[in-house]
Amino acid sequence: METLCFHDGNITDLINRRTLDVRNDFNSDLQMHSSLVRRLSLERELEGHNGCVNSVAWNSTGSLLISGSDDTRLNVWSYSSRKLLHSIETGHATNIFCTKFIPETSDELVASGAGDAEVRLFNLSRLNGRGLEENVISPSALFQCHTNRVKKLAVEVGNPNVVWSASEDGTLRQHDLREGVSCPPAGSSDQECRNILLDLRCGAKKSLADPPKQSLALKSCDISSTRPHLLLVGGSDAFARLYDRRMLPPMSSSQTKLPPPPCVNYFCPMHLSDCGHSSLHLTHVTFGTNREEVLISYSGEHVYLMDVNPAPGSEMRYTSGDVSKLMSFNPMTSRVELHSHVSGVFFNGFPVRNRVAAKLDKCRKLVQIAEKSLKEGTNFYYGVEACNEVLDGRGHEIGPTLVHECLCIRAALLLKRKWKNDAYMAMRDCHRARKINPSSFRALICMSEALSMLGKHEEALEFADAARSLAPSDFEVGEKVDNIKKHIAAEVEKAKKENDRGSKSEYRAGRVLSLSDIIYRHEGNGDALQDGPEREDSDFDEELELDFETSVSDEGHDFDSNVLHGSLNFRIHMRGDSATETGRPNGASGLPTPACQNNKVPYQPETVTDMKQRYVGHCNTGTDIKQASFLGQKGEYVASGSDDGRWFIWEKRTGRLLKMLHGDEAVVNCIQCHPFDCVVATSGIDSTIKIWTPSASVPSIVAGGSAGPEPPNVLDAMEGNQRRLCRARETFLPFEFLERFRMHEFTEGSLHPFECTQS
Repeated sequence: METLCFHDGNITDLINRRTLDVRNDFNSDLQMHSSLVRRLSLERELEGHNGCVNSVAWNSTGSLLISGSDDTRLNVWSYSSRKLLHSIETGHATNIFCTKFIPETSDELVASGAGDAEVRLFNLSRLNGRGLEENVISPSALFQCHTNRVKKLAVEVGNPNVVWSASEDGTLRQHDLREGVSCPPAGSSDQECRNILLDLRCGAKKSLADPPKQSLALKSCDISSTRPHLLLVGGSDAFARLYDRRMLPPMSSSQTKLPPPPCVNYFCPMHLSDCGHSSLHLTHVTFGTNREEVLISYSGEHVYLMDVNPAPGSEMRYTSGDVSKLMSFNPMTSRVELHSHVSGVFFNGFPVRNRVAAKLDKCRKLVQIAEKSLKEGTNFYYGVEACNEVLDGRGHEIGPTLVHECLCIRAALLLKRKWKNDAYMAMRDCHRARKINPSSFRALICMSEALSMLGKHEEALEFADAARSLAPSDFEVGEKVDNIKKHIAAEVEKAKKENDRGSKSEYRAGRVLSLSDIIYRHEGNGDALQDGPEREDSDFDEELELDFETSVSDEGHDFDSNVLHGSLNFRIHMRGDSATETGRPNGASGLPTPACQNNKVPYQPETVTDMKQRYVGHCNTGTDIKQASFLGQKGEYVASGSDDGRWFIWEKRTGRLLKMLHGDEAVVNCIQCHPFDCVVATSGIDSTIKIWTPSASVPSIVAGGSAGPEPPNVLDAMEGNQRRLCRARETFLPFEFLERFRMHEFTEGSLHPFECTQS
């Protein structure tokens, strides 16, 4: 697949055209050109922190880089010299998770948010004339109104007066520096900061059809640079939310939990909107550089691209009823004319027939490559990549016959590959193929196999019967359908036996649970690389409520109050137990207050925007601050960190992997592209920041990294990450409890930290 060209063209031709077309912004075209991206390699490591680096951010001109770390320091670096200019001792009590330069302040005002629930602002001009060792300055502003960790800060281009902070307490607060530079600590008797712009303490949804009830612990937020009234947030459920600040109610205080305000749009891939996994959540959301797209990254899942405003009537918009319709057999009557059309239209006086014919010929060759992978049962990944190039790269230029064929092949390849949620992607392709050709036997067969993999056996049988009805006298067809039915019957019997064992009774009968059992539960049915059917006892999991108490023995020793010592005791109650419901302060249990619910009005599920591209190959389960970013001013490439110490770059349009680099000894969390140059800064568990530039002598999909050369087989690394994703386990206990553990093991199979924590 290295022979495939990229859609940004030849860089030499691009440079030569600069003298002919002065209207185009060639600098932005050249910044992250594929030929440069494929030459990215490690230029330098910036040393200056003593803990994990959880945040990096450029200033608007790209002359400065700011970083925040577990060591509670803010470091400011010079881009030109790659040297440390300032190192501020912030006074935060715990890990810094987010940093920002405040716009229009000559880059003198910087902000930080941390695990101590505080937002602090510092004026760098106070450090003028001081050495690096003289780094203690008092904050210019201190906001203590959050009650949980501050995970993200946002600023508005051109606005030096306001900072927004998103916290795991379920609120997004607006700090206006013109109104004051401090507020009382959370819980104070005079706690009346009326700065809550978004109150989502009753905003989390278990699934699309369910009303919001639980607190939405916010993990990320972003403000559109071109339409600053648009605000994007993501947190502890599967749905990213877009709000218009002009339509929000007046700001409130934390004294009363309010129902979540209506939002402009919800974003969630359809297959994740109804899964009901309490551990599925977003770690990062961001607007695209064109502000017409959003990028969202999930913990335990992949990175997805979505349109901000899909066209009216677009299939990108769906409701809860559409989710079930996709899995049900419904005869389709509409049919697209199955023929290819090569236009003879002239462009600037020159015929384009030959050019279109050449593209069609190339697409046919790619389809043949994919078909060969399917028949030989090897190289499924590269077969899928070939189909992606045809469908996502050139799908608008080819006829429906080739599109239909390619959709069916890709669906079959996805079912063979069995990466995380590949079965759902295969179902989408089958649905599209049936819209082109309702009598597509191949699409019906693949749909049946996909549904069987997902444990939807009744629906799978419907599609298998529909496939047989298309050719009732064909022996080969009948044999294939019979084999599918036998497999479905075996799976049904297997599921019945597992249910008969009474897995619920093991918990109710008082089986001794290990700490791992209590903290986690496995997702799916344990298949090596494929999600299985939804657990029958998932509702029971939601009925458990866990109280915990710790016995600490200090015996005259000094110890960190944030670390648990001694024994750990659990009391497990059923929700509704009077012992659990009484004796708690208001809101302490995390259950919705009466203000969160309105039982008089029936709940109407929202309309949601579906994905238009998926980016796979990395693993995001170990940390809760992992970013996914657009690269370059035009945002033609997408990047994400990974739990295997690598970071990945994909072509935005096709989802094709462009580059994989080793960026950390453990986990890469942060990826930030320079505003104008082909330079990327990354950070993670290591205490250093890596600066990447296109300095490699030859382009390649891999490169040498901070820990030495990469293995040549990229597919091995990607498949290893898929195994990690499919072994992801769902948590029972709240983040507030788990954060008290200091878990640093990153070996395979061990407990992973939810944050990078200082040892």
